[in-house]
Amino acid sequence: MTLADASHELAAWLTAALGHAPGDLTLYERALTHPSQSEPNYQRLEFLGDRVLGLVVASWLYEEFPAEPEGALSRRLNTLVARATCAEIGRAIGVAAHIRLGKQARDDGAIESDNILGDVVEALIGALWLDAGMAAAEGFIRRAWADRVDIAHHAPHHPKSALQEWAAANGCKPPVYRLTSRQGPHHALRFKVEAEIPGRAGAEAEGSSKQEAETAAAAALLAQLT
Repeated sequence: MTLADASHELAAWLTAALGHAPGDLTLYERALTHPSQSEPNYQRLEFLGDRVLGLVVASWLYEEFPAEPEGALSRRLNTLVARATCAEIGRAIGVAAHIRLGKQARDDGAIESDNILGDVVEALIGALWLDAGMAAAEGFIRRAWADRVDIAHHAPHHPKSALQEWAAANGCKPPVYRLTSRQGPHHALRFKVEAEIPGRAGAEAEGSSKQEAETAAAAALLAQLT
């Protein structure tokens, strides 16, 4: 495939995935470039896109749930902008096929990392905002996240908060979390964490970050207890 053909293919995918024909293709190429591949990479765009995503979703939730207090809106926001949610969006629009990774990172399976997929989705939002403005970025976010907002009739409780509440309601000591392993290359680390309510029960889970593993362990322990 020639360079021109590759650029045309990328532009066609971006138009379909983001709902906007790219004006400055180099912005999106940067958004899809992992630090293991080259400089410049997606990190600065990811920083920008994370803020754009947060603002759009916060405004959307404010409109959608006018009777909810700040705490409930915050729980919704945290779930919707979480790295795992962004990674799900990335898989849904086919991001993995277009990420530019160094050979070692690709060989290590980084293409499946929630951290990387989530970062790239945020970087694409940042690129879209720079290329076409807030209306285009908001349009993409509202389309891509629509099902996740529409089905969220009740503000979700974060698993760690829910576990804490369960422990208090059942006269138990607060849950504790213990990192049991940390493995893999730097760009594709896997963390394993045990969540335990002392004297009652425990559960173990893993994730691509310590926070993600703690959340998964809390959810697994809640499933045992409820």
